[in-house]
Amino acid sequence: MSAFDAVAVGRRVLTIEAEALAALSESLGEAFTRAVETLFDAKGRIVCTGIGKSGHVARKIAATLASTGAQAMFVHPAEASHGDLGMIGPDDVILGLSKSGEARELSDIIAYAKRFSIPLIAMTAVADSQLGRGGDIVLLLPDAPEATAEVNAPTTSTTLQMALGDAIAVALLERRGFTASDFRVFHPGGKLGAMLRTVADLMHGADELPLIGAEAAMPDALLIMSEKRFGAVGVVDASGRLVGLITDGDLRRHMDGLLGHTAGEVMTRSPLTVAPGALAAEALKLMNERRITVLFVVDAGRPVGVLHVHDLLRAGVI
Repeated sequence: MSAFDAVAVGRRVLTIEAEALAALSESLGEAFTRAVETLFDAKGRIVCTGIGKSGHVARKIAATLASTGAQAMFVHPAEASHGDLGMIGPDDVILGLSKSGEARELSDIIAYAKRFSIPLIAMTAVADSQLGRGGDIVLLLPDAPEATAEVNAPTTSTTLQMALGDAIAVALLERRGFTASDFRVFHPGGKLGAMLRTVADLMHGADELPLIGAEAAMPDALLIMSEKRFGAVGVVDASGRLVGLITDGDLRRHMDGLLGHTAGEVMTRSPLTVAPGALAAEALKLMNERRITVLFVVDAGRPVGVLHVHDLLRAGVI
């Protein structure tokens, strides 16, 4: 008896599903465009529904849509038949999922949509099915085999549903001009929320800035570096514009006769800066690329704050 080859099975499954996804991509057309426009024009909510594995996918699609700014929710079709149809209003759009299109639990939702002229987008592999016939728009899944062969458990079909839901969410997101700043509003917690915070959210403000004039003596610059504890001091000109930066590296390079120099003579000119509206993730990328620990935050050439790598660490960005 030959040894079981788990890697071969895994590759076979991924190949089957990848081929099905390629077929789905090729099949997208006018119906997909109509679906996105219908969802974009909806005055109410996007109601996602399905039973079994399709229900799990529908719930995930609703969550993805909600996290990208759409008013979306999941309604269980069985619960809908026992009162939850009242959650679906005339301004809503229904997105119904069923591979076969014949899930009897969807019957009442389909009838309800027809009765009250609520747009129904059907995601199914069978156009001539209860769901397919009831849909105002049919997003047809490719007739692809499940990856489980004889067992025929939902695998490829749910992958297709999930991917098509993602395609809808991203197309709708871009159709609405949804930005990273908008996304941050819905993701205030965790690593993702931290990465989407702005530099202005995390920086130390003007009263904590380590600044000195270009003509100031280095003993004064060292005193400010010590007091502010950022390991750096910004150098400004007479108009208050940031023209340089002094760090530990600059001190080492000018060790001989350091105290006899001015700040302007020791500083590194045109230092790297960041805007207050930049994302914390962008600031982290700059620090990593340049191997620095401090960034001055500049608006119209003038320093308005300072950001240390420790601030990113405390906020959970790193």
